[in-house]
Amino acid sequence: MIKTNHILICLTVLTLFSSCKKWLDLQPESQISEDVLFTTEEGFKEALIGIYTRCTRTDIYGKELTIGTPEVLAQNYSISANDPLRYLKTKAYDYKDPNFISRKDDIWKGLYNAIVNCNLILGKIDEKKNLFMPGNYELIKGEALGLRAYLHFDALRLFAPSFASNPNAAAIPYVTQYSNKTTPLSTVTQVLDSAIFDLERAKQLLNKDLIRSAAYRVGYPTQTDTTLNTEEGARDLFLHNRRHRLNYYAVCGTLARVQLYKNNKPQALANAQEVISANKFPWTKAEDFLAVDEDKKDLMLYKELVFSWFIPTLDATYNSSWFSGGVTGMHLTQEASQEFYETGTVGSNDMRYKQWFTTVNNQASYISEIHKYRRNSTSTTSTANLAYMVAPAIRLSEMYFIAAECSYAANPAAATAFIDEVRSHRGIGEKITVANETALRNELLKEYRKDLFGEGQLFYAFKRWNVAIRGQNGTSYPASNNIFVLPLPDDEIIYGNR
Repeated sequence: MIKTNHILICLTVLTLFSSCKKWLDLQPESQISEDVLFTTEEGFKEALIGIYTRCTRTDIYGKELTIGTPEVLAQNYSISANDPLRYLKTKAYDYKDPNFISRKDDIWKGLYNAIVNCNLILGKIDEKKNLFMPGNYELIKGEALGLRAYLHFDALRLFAPSFASNPNAAAIPYVTQYSNKTTPLSTVTQVLDSAIFDLERAKQLLNKDLIRSAAYRVGYPTQTDTTLNTEEGARDLFLHNRRHRLNYYAVCGTLARVQLYKNNKPQALANAQEVISANKFPWTKAEDFLAVDEDKKDLMLYKELVFSWFIPTLDATYNSSWFSGGVTGMHLTQEASQEFYETGTVGSNDMRYKQWFTTVNNQASYISEIHKYRRNSTSTTSTANLAYMVAPAIRLSEMYFIAAECSYAANPAAATAFIDEVRSHRGIGEKITVANETALRNELLKEYRKDLFGEGQLFYAFKRWNVAIRGQNGTSYPASNNIFVLPLPDDEIIYGNR
């Protein structure tokens, strides 16, 4: 049941994003009232950063929606029989398992808690427009609208049938007001239309986002990756590092995802190409990806991130507990990792396989430990310590995959060229050949798995196409809403008129 009057705004603030916090001394962080919060521009800024902070908790993008449940459902992990993390039944699509129910209900609550906080801002910002310095009203409102759409879209992708399966099915509530009233369920199409409406408004508001300026340079953290070299950037750390926020190009990327989900390929292509043609997100150089010195190695392909979640505790959450060594954490059998990355054929020189996986002897068998999110924890350089505090949300390669899918009908050669461009930057020189759209889709599914491994996107690709999930060692799980649609929380079924 989506009723919002009992949810408090989260305001655990990241110093990376904000320079002035004196006003927080007025009241304890979690007890700040709306009347106090929205009396200054700083209050709106802190409220917006509070949403990003909320999103980086482990119940949603801090773990579960990035490396967790969707990756398990996509069959991207091998899990030992003793199941130390309690995901084996999730991997088997047992949606009655208490551990699964607890996690998916927490995902639902986490997403809607963040949505409520978006609506808090959006419900107040227009009447307080006179509080803002030039440009900040548009920036804050645009990001809040974009985040509201982004969060609803992921709730839709998890908890409702796909557009391809049933566009008129009852789906989820699209909540646009902070109130104590219950929001009824919208259909799949209605949710997508609402998200598109919010994203288009966000795109207009963010038209003058500093990330679009010639002065904004994408680089590694040691180069500041900001506009701090400009007078305007130096004045306001709120403008710091737009790629850790839902910037203009992140809105375009989200629009590309949503329009593709709705099968509106012309609009999906237009938004994907806007990100690509901006030339703001350079491909990672091989010497950075393969660097011998750990503090210089860029396993995250950091410059290619259009949007990412900044998570200071990422190393402990991801590596110490989730991808811990051996079979105690999530891993792959050696056979599965080699199968996924086609190491016996075109993938023999795939840098992703060589850098993201390490083969270790586990008693009588070999397994591939997942090192994609690892960093040198003893290093004091900012590249090692900051570049590995982000979880990918949207990356450049996905825009190429979307462009490939949307181009094929009119120009098959252009479509395959988009895929070849990604592969060439990963060490694969051999170009793909496809006879039809089904063959193209199969190649794209393989590349989604390879390039976005551990980023929470592959499951949604299987679902959007309504095709069988390809598992390990030749296994296949037929397309079915019994797999693709996570059950709504019980109170939502009761009170949401299901």
